[in-house]
Parts: sequence; C-alpha cells; structure tokens
Amino acid sequence: MALTWARNGFLALLVLLLGGVASYALLVGKQGPEPAAPPVYGPPVVDVVVAAPAVRSLSVETQGTVRPRREIKLVSQVAGRVEAVSPHFAEGGFFGAGEQLVKVEDIDYQFVIARAESQVAAARQRVAEEQGRTLQARREWRDLGSEQGNALFLRKPQLASAQAALKASEADLAAARLDLDRTAISAPFNGRISEKNVDMGQYVTPGSVIATVYDTDVVLVRLPLTGRQVALLDLPLSYDNVAADGVGGAAVTLHARFANKMWEWQGRIVRTDANIDENSRVVYAVAEVDQPFAREEGSQRPPLAPGLFVNAIISGRQLPRVSNLPRSALRSDGSVMIVDAQQRAQVKQVSILQSDAEQVWVQGLDGGERVIVREPILTVAGMAVVANNVEELASGAH
Repeated sequence: MALTWARNGFLALLVLLLGGVASYALLVGKQGPEPAAPPVYGPPVVDVVVAAPAVRSLSVETQGTVRPRREIKLVSQVAGRVEAVSPHFAEGGFFGAGEQLVKVEDIDYQFVIARAESQVAAARQRVAEEQGRTLQARREWRDLGSEQGNALFLRKPQLASAQAALKASEADLAAARLDLDRTAISAPFNGRISEKNVDMGQYVTPGSVIATVYDTDVVLVRLPLTGRQVALLDLPLSYDNVAADGVGGAAVTLHARFANKMWEWQGRIVRTDANIDENSRVVYAVAEVDQPFAREEGSQRPPLAPGLFVNAIISGRQLPRVSNLPRSALRSDGSVMIVDAQQRAQVKQVSILQSDAEQVWVQGLDGGERVIVREPILTVAGMAVVANNVEELASGAH
C-alpha cells in the first residue's frame, strides 16, 4: 500500500514539473511581436455645395381667420310695431346699401307731421302779421318827425319772437319727418345678415337691436408675423408725421379647404395693427380681399365667408446676397462651416432669413464659397479636409 502511494505521488510530481516546463516555454520562450508603423489616415472627406448669392424674394407663410371689415348692429331709432320685412331679411340673406330691411308702422309719425305743419303755418302767419305791424309802426313814427324810434314801439322784439317761433316749428316739422324716415330701417353698405332679432308684428322701442349685419364688399384677415418674417416683407407701416399714400402693401395668396377641396383667393396687405401682441410678441398684418362673395365666371369657388380659417402666403421684398443651402449645412449655433483656399474647414457666421425642413436661406456668404453640408462627426475648425462638390446652387427666387 505504501509503495503504491509513493508511486502515485511521484507521477503527480512529474506531471506538475512537465506542465511548468511547458508553460514556461510558451510564455517566456515565445518570440515577441515585431514593431509596426502606425496607420496613416488622410484628411476626412466632406460634401460641399458652392454658394451662389443673388437677389431673391422670400415669401412668408402664416395663417389667420377671415373677418368682415365692418360688422354692426342695426338699431331702431323709433318705437312702433313692425309692419313689414324685406324678403332678404333672414339670417344669411344679402342686401344692398340703403335697401329697406324692416318697416315700422308710421301712422303715429304722420300725425305728428300734420300737427307740425299746422304749427309752421301758424308761425308763418304770425311772422307776416308782425312784419306788417312793424312797417306800420315805422310809418307812424316817421310821421311824428323823428328818424329814430323806440324798439318796442317799432315792434322789433315781437317780430324777432315770431321769427324764432317759426324756426322752432320748422325744426319740429323736420324732426317729425326724420322720425318718419327712420321707420324704414336699412344699412349704409352692401351686406349680409348674420343674426336677426325681430320679425313682423313685433313691437320695437328706440334702441332695440333689429339685426346684426356685416359688409360683404371687403373682408379682412389678421395675419401674425414674427420679427424674422417682418424683415422679409414690405409692410405698410404708418408714422404719425407721414400721410398715408393709400398704396397697398405686399400681395397675399390665401388658401383654404372647403367641401374637401383646396381653393385660392388673392388679397393685399393694407396695414398693420396699432399694437404688438403682448403675449406672443408678434406683429399682426391686415390683409384685405375685395368682393369675397362674388363668383368668377365659370368658377365653382365658394365665397370667402367670415370665420373661414385660411393659410396665407405673403410675397416678400427683394433682398440682396441671399444664398440657398441645404438644411444640413446649418449648425446648431446658427453658423455654417466652409472650406477655405487652403483646404481647411472654417466656421462662418451667417444671418438666417428663412428655413424649412429641407432648405435654409441666409445672408453673409460670398459667391463661390464652398459650404460643408455633410461632415464627419469630429470635424473642427482648422482641420484639413478633402472637399467633395455634390451640388452647385443656382440663383433664383423662392
């Protein structure tokens, strides 16, 4: 038994010695790696476009809601029963300027006119009598041998009183006739009825609202504009010491979807609001559209009715040295990176005029400058690069 254990221990020791020798030979006796030169990388390749600044007109997109230029409440100035209404006196009905919409019973006002005419006739008679008495008093005073007479004896105050009473009675007659005219209620412009409040047989009093109407010759759209958008437009700004010349501003194209179709109307910017919005800090430009309810011959275009939400494209003014670039050329700080004559990347600050998801329009680039539109992540200013011209932008208008 002891001999067997000794033999097994000897074999285990031999295995350990052989394993140690083999491990040493692998770790120490292995030939070391030969030194190699580090890889050499060339300058990164960047995609560039050539800037082509030109005079461009950039349009501005905004939106708003159509409103009537004038909207008023028709109010009765007299009292009485409504004895007639126009066939057009209905919500949605159109009417012409001066067209009678409601007729209030006028018999009482005709009675007042008759009495006023009687009072005018009596006052005229009294004036005529006083004029005759005044002439007679003058002759009598002259017969007494005096050129100057007492005013009371010459009946001057009596004549003045009679003449004043005549004027008062004539004013009463004019007021009675005016009240008679006011029994026919109309609006001073071509319009449409948005709400009616009375109907035939109803009694109205002075101050009663007859209807709410609005002008149909012109509609307005208030369009919000940011400071950057205002810089692109030729707005009709007004100054206190400069008279308005009556010339409208930029042309506006309005688009709206109605009955599942897109429609278009043309208008013009006529003014800006008096105040800048305190909450949003935007400027509101007011666009006018003439004859919004007129249908062009052969067109199925619906009327531009108040309340319709529209998108607007405003024509911009001509701007110098505007360059059009892909949106990817714009860096997060609002600058771009260019490749200079020494084939190095450089940062250049530009003025952003307008941008969308695909393009950006800027000022501040010179013609022929190569603008980087796609670059490696680690590209920094001053790094040598290889420019790959992917597109040469042509000048044009937006």
